[in-house]
Amino acid sequence: MRNRIKIFSAHVFLALALFTNLSVASGTSLSIPATQINYTETGIGPIKVAPGYGDMTKEAHSNFVKIPGGFNSPPHFHTEDYYAVVVSGVIGNGMEGAQDIPLPPGSYWFQNGNEKHVTKCLSSNECVFFVTQPGKFDFVMSK
Repeated sequence: MRNRIKIFSAHVFLALALFTNLSVASGTSLSIPATQINYTETGIGPIKVAPGYGDMTKEAHSNFVKIPGGFNSPPHFHTEDYYAVVVSGVIGNGMEGAQDIPLPPGSYWFQNGNEKHVTKCLSSNECVFFVTQPGKFDFVMSK
């Protein structure tokens, strides 16, 4: 029961932090239907991204990330920690070789910065997740 409360509290905290930053960063309240979210290529395989707030190449940001069904990222790490919430599909995110923990829509994960991991879309349909990072984005391939 305590774990459920911690998870629920983390979701509430993350949602409040994200929505507070979205309205502060834009200066104007926003309502964007899912059909109008525009994804662009990242240059990292088939991974696509759509803006939430902030410039992911320079600063703290939140973005929607889309990966195709069945996609497995190569082992990699990011300098900054990040927080993610699954929007659609079923995602796995963990250490290379670890057993996948299926994360369906509404699930949450935290990824430590500088920790090698693999992100997978476990479902056959595409996966979308919303990610926030306290600094700029990078994708460093593991050797």
